[in-house]
Amino acid sequence: MRKITKAIFPAAGMGTRFLPATKANPKEMLPIVDKPLIQYAVEEAIAAGITELIFITGRTKSAITDHFDKAYELEAELEKKGKTSQLDIVRSIIPEGVTCLYIRQAESLGLGHAVLCAKPAVGDEPFAIILPDDLIDDGKRGVIKQMIDKYQQQGSSIVAVQDVPKEDTSKYGIVETGIMNDASLFKIKDIVEKPAPEKALSTLGVVGRYVLSPAIFNCLEKTPKGAGNEIQLTDAISLLLKTESVYALAFEGTRYDCGSKIGYMMASVKYALDDNEIGSDFRKYLNTLI
Repeated sequence: MRKITKAIFPAAGMGTRFLPATKANPKEMLPIVDKPLIQYAVEEAIAAGITELIFITGRTKSAITDHFDKAYELEAELEKKGKTSQLDIVRSIIPEGVTCLYIRQAESLGLGHAVLCAKPAVGDEPFAIILPDDLIDDGKRGVIKQMIDKYQQQGSSIVAVQDVPKEDTSKYGIVETGIMNDASLFKIKDIVEKPAPEKALSTLGVVGRYVLSPAIFNCLEKTPKGAGNEIQLTDAISLLLKTESVYALAFEGTRYDCGSKIGYMMASVKYALDDNEIGSDFRKYLNTLI
C-alpha cells in the first residue's frame, strides 16, 4: 500500500458569508484564538504524516502564501529582542521536511474543479483533501490520521461523514451506505450532492475530509457542472463508485463548521476556553456575562 504524503487544501473561495471581514482577508486566515483556520488544517495533515501541502488559491489569497513562507525580517527582529518563544512559534509553522506548493484556481468552478487543479502535483498517488472551513477536534490524532489508517487497511477511498439534521441535507453531499465494515466504517452505495430533505438518501452528510485514490481525477474530468453550476467533487465520487469501492467514516471528534458565523464563534469560544494562557480568565469573563 502506497504511503499517503500529499494533501490538498482548497482555499480559493470568496468567503462571502463573512463580509466585510473577508473583503481583503482570506476566510481561511480568520483566527481561532491566535492561529488562522488554515494552520489548524495544516497541523492536522502534518500530524498524519503528510509532507507535501498543496494549496489551491485565488487572486486574493496572497496572505496564505505569506503566512506559510519564511519571514526573515520578523525572525530577525524577534531574535534581536530576545523573544525566543515567539521566534520558535514562527519558525515551527512549517516544520523541516514539509514542503508547500501553491496552485491558482483561475475560475471559481467548484470544489471538484479546485481538486482537479492539483492533478499535476498529485500524479498517480492517493492523497488527502482538507477543507479548512471544517475545524475538527478529536483531541488525539486528527481526523485525517484516522482516515489514512482506514485507507491503509481497506485500500479504498474514504470520505468523512456525520449525521446532520434532516432539514440541512441540502447543504451537504449525502451518502447511502450498505455493508458496515466495523463500528465506524460503512461501504457507500450511492452519494448525491445537496439533495432536498424529501429526496435525501439518508442524513449522513459528507464533511471536509477525504482520502481518495488518484482515479478520482479521471472522474473529475468527466464530471459535468452540477449543483450551483459548479463541478462537484460529490458527483465525481458518484462516478468513482462505478469502478471502485468508496467508504464513509463516522469519525471521532467534534466538528465546527467555521464556514458559518455560529460555527466559527462556537469554535472560537471552545478553543479559547482550552487555551493554557487565557482559558481561565476567559471562563471567568464568560461567567460574568451569564
